[in-house]
Amino acid sequence: MSNIRIGIVGYGNLARGVEASVQLQPDMELVGVFSRRAGIQTVSGVPAYTMEDLPNFKGKVDVMVLCGGSATDLIEQTPMVAKYFTVIDSFDTHARIPEHFDNVNKVAKEAGNAALISCGWDPGMFSLQRVYAESILPKGKYYTFWGSGVSQGHSDAIRRIDGVLDARQYTCPKEEILNDIRNGATPEVDAYKGHIRECYVVAAEGADKAKIENEIKTMENYFVGYETIVNFISQDELDKNHKGIPHGGFVLRSGETTDGTQHVVEYSLKLDSNPEFTGSALVAYARGIYRLAKHGGTGCYTVFDIPPAWISTHSAEELRAHSL
Repeated sequence: MSNIRIGIVGYGNLARGVEASVQLQPDMELVGVFSRRAGIQTVSGVPAYTMEDLPNFKGKVDVMVLCGGSATDLIEQTPMVAKYFTVIDSFDTHARIPEHFDNVNKVAKEAGNAALISCGWDPGMFSLQRVYAESILPKGKYYTFWGSGVSQGHSDAIRRIDGVLDARQYTCPKEEILNDIRNGATPEVDAYKGHIRECYVVAAEGADKAKIENEIKTMENYFVGYETIVNFISQDELDKNHKGIPHGGFVLRSGETTDGTQHVVEYSLKLDSNPEFTGSALVAYARGIYRLAKHGGTGCYTVFDIPPAWISTHSAEELRAHSL
C-alpha cells in the first residue's frame, strides 16, 4: 500500500509540529510545505512552495494540513484549499465553528473532497471526552479548564493588533473552582468565570498602550467576558521568560447514576509544546479523513465523525488483541 502523501500549508510553530509528526508515521510521506513567504528553509529539508503553486499539486497530495491562525487565516484558507484537496485544520474559535463548518462543507461538497475542521486538543480531543462523559453520565455537568499555558490562537490574535510587536497569552484555570468539582461539586461555572487570561505584550515604540489594552479586552470571541490582565514588557523579557509554548487542561464531568451515587470523570493533558501536540493530533486525524475520503466521504466533518480505528496505524485485528 502506498504512503499517504501530506502537504502543509503555512510554516509557523504548528506547521513544524506537523512536520515532526509526519516523520514518525510509517504510512506517510511529506510532499512539501506551501507558504505565503518565498524561500523558506524547512527543518526536514522537504521542498517549500508558494501558495500560488497549490493547484499544481492536485492529485499529488492526499491530505493538505492547514496550519494558519484561526483569527484571519483559516476562515478563508480552508474553503479555498478544499476546492483542490482533502484538507484538515485546527480552527479553534469555538463561537465561529458552525459558520466555518458550513462554509467549508459547501465548497468541499461541490469539489467532491473531504474536509475535517477544528482538530487538535480543544477543539478535538477535549471535544470527544465531553461527548463520551455526557453520554455515560447524562445526569450531571461538564466543565472544561484550559491551562495553565500559552494559547497560540489568542497570542496570534494579539500580535495582529496595530502597534504590537510580539505577545504571549496565558490561560489559567481558577484552582479553587477546579478542586471543588473534583470533590463532586457541580457549581454554576462557565469558561469565562473559570479562567483568567493573562497577556504579555511587546508594544512598538510610541504605540498607544491604552488603545492596545482596550483592543485586547474588547476582542470578540477571544477576551470579551474573561478576567483579562495585560502586561507590557520588553522583547528581551518576553524572549527570556516566555519563550516556551506549554499548555494543557482538564475536562471533567460530575454526575450521578442514582440519587447520592456520585461519579467524576476527568481527562487531562500536560503539554511541553502546544504546537507539537496539536500537530500530532492533526497528523493522526489526517489519516482518518484520508480513509473517510477513500470510502467516498465528501463535505465537512469533525472528530466526532471519524471512527477511532481510522486514526490508528494498527489493523483492526491488532487493536482488538492489544487495545481492548
